[in-house]
Amino acid sequence: MFLTQEIIRNKRDGKTLSEDEIRFFINGICDNSVSEGQIAALAMAICFRDMTMDERVALTLAMRDSGSRLHWGDLNLNGPLVDKHSTGGVGDVTSLMLGPMVAACGGYVPMISGRGLGHTGGTLDKLESIPGLNIFPEDERFRDIIRQVGVAIIGQTRSLAPADKRFYATRDITATVDSIPLITASILCKKLAEGLDALVMDVKMGSGAFMPTYALSEQLAQSIVSVANRAGCRTTALLTDMNQVLASSAGNALEVREAVRFLTGEHRNSRLYDVNMSLCIEMLQAGRLAETPDVARQRLQAVLDSGRAAEVFGRMVAAQGGPTDFVEQMDAYLPVAVLSKPVFPVRSGIVTAMDTRALGMAVVALGGGRRQAGDAIDHSVGLDAVVSVGESVGASRPLAVIHANSETVWQAAALAVQTAISIGDESPIAMPMVYRCIGADQAD
Repeated sequence: MFLTQEIIRNKRDGKTLSEDEIRFFINGICDNSVSEGQIAALAMAICFRDMTMDERVALTLAMRDSGSRLHWGDLNLNGPLVDKHSTGGVGDVTSLMLGPMVAACGGYVPMISGRGLGHTGGTLDKLESIPGLNIFPEDERFRDIIRQVGVAIIGQTRSLAPADKRFYATRDITATVDSIPLITASILCKKLAEGLDALVMDVKMGSGAFMPTYALSEQLAQSIVSVANRAGCRTTALLTDMNQVLASSAGNALEVREAVRFLTGEHRNSRLYDVNMSLCIEMLQAGRLAETPDVARQRLQAVLDSGRAAEVFGRMVAAQGGPTDFVEQMDAYLPVAVLSKPVFPVRSGIVTAMDTRALGMAVVALGGGRRQAGDAIDHSVGLDAVVSVGESVGASRPLAVIHANSETVWQAAALAVQTAISIGDESPIAMPMVYRCIGADQAD
């Protein structure tokens, strides 16, 4: 039998916690024998004292085991269970294309996603732009969709990793969110509960990323890859750029529209294509669906060109309660803002940099995101036709098109966009969209 305060004291003093101590504490979070103050104290001690890799694995598995786990063996699936998780960004709509593309190549993607908070958009909020779509199906319905369609994107159920919900809520109000061991456990406990064969992490770095520097993004990626592989799930991570809006749009219905246009081939933003394709290639290789990157790329391009990936997306939407003809008739279903007009730069020139976080907050101010967890979302608003770094702008090329529901809100967003995008006379040095791939052999 352990004393909660002694576990806190041990970590405060820099000692390594045992697996039994960690499980005792996590069990106490679930049965409420551990108080909010004690959760906050341990979280702060971890922030200052860090955790060894053994402790991180033990914490992740204890949180995974705090609830139910998904099991797929009885479905006799003929392919691997694979998923992707992103640390979040602005215009990061990859999940909506990636899941159907991988499913069309023979994978099964049971994707459990989250909502947006702060400047980052949430996949669930984007999907809720689609009328009727249910992001919280019953467990058996979720399993049926995976078996029949190959992909479903849903929200976290109460039974999956419940310790994380209470732990995170306390971290959120005690300045202990940005701890790499705690982020690692929070992300992976839910993903490991999905019963995956393989996972690919998309760790963002740049002005719109959660982690402020390349070094911290790299540390987080290495921690996640190491812990996940030691927990038995084949995992790699890509470090990708978030120094500009990833897609051409930022905002819920606008990003859904862009995802459909991407899948059908109507419009494919080159940045979004590069990152999405790189993640898909990693997923196919991690799932043993392709032996080489070239083979994976060919298979993925084939399901795009044939329309197979778009078909899978449409089947997923219908299976989750959305319209059966959504891909063909999306403009009849997606909400549209009252006012849509371009915002131009204050001077002509070349886009040299973006404060991507500020652009995300401009979408929040329009009503398209949350400042607090309970805030309502306006799915119709956001930015579209956003410029790229290195692009020339002026009277014939605006910075973006702003979709708003009043002139006053539009004007405030226009000023925010003009302020967030830097204009100069010389082209900046081109940066890659994918900086590095981290495999299990590079993570320890």
